[in-house]
Amino acid sequence: MKAISISQKLSIRKFFIKHTKSYNIFVIALLAFCLLFFIALSISIGSSKIALSKTFSVLFRGDEFTKEFQIINYVRIPRTLAAIFAGCALSLSGLMLQTVLNNALAGPSIIGVTSGAGLFTALMTALFPAYLTLMPLAAFVGALTATLLVYFIAKKTGASRITIVLSGAAVSSFIGAFTDTILTIWPDTALSRTGFLIGGLSGVTMDGIKLPGILIFISFIVVFILSYDMNVLSLGDETAKSLGLNVARYRFIFIVLSSLLAGSAISFAGLLGFIGLIVPHAARFIIGYDNRLLVPVTALLGSSFALFCDILARTMFAPYEVPVGIIMSFLGGPFFIYLLLKQRRRLIDD
Repeated sequence: MKAISISQKLSIRKFFIKHTKSYNIFVIALLAFCLLFFIALSISIGSSKIALSKTFSVLFRGDEFTKEFQIINYVRIPRTLAAIFAGCALSLSGLMLQTVLNNALAGPSIIGVTSGAGLFTALMTALFPAYLTLMPLAAFVGALTATLLVYFIAKKTGASRITIVLSGAAVSSFIGAFTDTILTIWPDTALSRTGFLIGGLSGVTMDGIKLPGILIFISFIVVFILSYDMNVLSLGDETAKSLGLNVARYRFIFIVLSSLLAGSAISFAGLLGFIGLIVPHAARFIIGYDNRLLVPVTALLGSSFALFCDILARTMFAPYEVPVGIIMSFLGGPFFIYLLLKQRRRLIDD
C-alpha cells in the first residue's frame, strides 16, 4: 500500500482546517466547561432538590446512611454517567456513519443501527436472562448486522443518499416488528417496554454501565487515533485509494467501531433517537471538517446534549418524568426534516 507523502498530508491538512489553533482550543475548553456545568446540574437536580453546596458536601464528606448520599451515589451519579456515555457513543457513531457512507442523513437511528441493537438486546433478555452481563455484546452484534445489511442493500441497488435512507427505514421497520413481537410474547423481560423502545435513563445502575462504559471509552480512543484516516476516507474512494488508503479495510473498521459504540449505548439507554444525527452536524458547524478535532468536539457536545435532554426530561413535568428519548425526538424530528429539505436537490441528482 502506497504511503501518504508529507506534501500530501500538508495538502489534506490545509483542506480540512477551518479555524485558527487558538479558536479550536477555546471551543474544546468551552465545551469541556459546559459538560462540567451540566454534570453538576444533573447531580443536583431531580425530584428531590439538593443544593449544589450540599451536593459537594455529601460527595466528599457525606454520611453513607443519609438520604442525600443514597440519592446522589445510587441514582444521580449512575444516571449522569449513563447520559455522558450514551451521548458520546451515539454521537460518535453518527459521525462515523456519515463519513463512511458519505451521507449527511445517516445516523444510528435513521439507518436501522439502533433497531438491530435493540432486537438482539431484547432477545438476550427474553431468552438468556441469566447472561445479562453479555447484553453489550448482543447489542453490538445486532448493530453490526443491521449496519452491514443496510450497506449491502444500498450497494446492490445503488448507494445514493436516498437509497441508504430508504434501506435503513425498511430494515428498521422490519427489525422493529421482531422487537415488538419479542416484547409482547415475553412481557416480563428485564427491559421496560416503554423506556426501552423510546429510550430512557431512569433505573440505570453502576453495574449496568460498567462494561458498556469501558467499551465506549476504548472505542473513543481508537476512533481518535484513526481520525486522520477518517479525513482521507471522507475525500471519496478514488481519492483515498490514490493516497494509499485501504478503503475497504478502513470502512469496515469504522463500521465495526460505529456498531460497537451504538450497541454499547443501547444496551443500557434503550433506543435513543436522533442524537447521532444532530450532534455531528452541530460539531461540524462549530469546528469544521477535520475529524481530528471533530472526534473530541462531537464526544463533548454529544455528552452535554444528552445531559441537557435528561435534565429537561426530569424537570419539565416535575414531579413526573418523561423518557429522555421523547425530548430528543422532539428536537431531532424537525432537524431531520430540515436536512431532507436541504439535501433535496442532491437527492434528486443521485
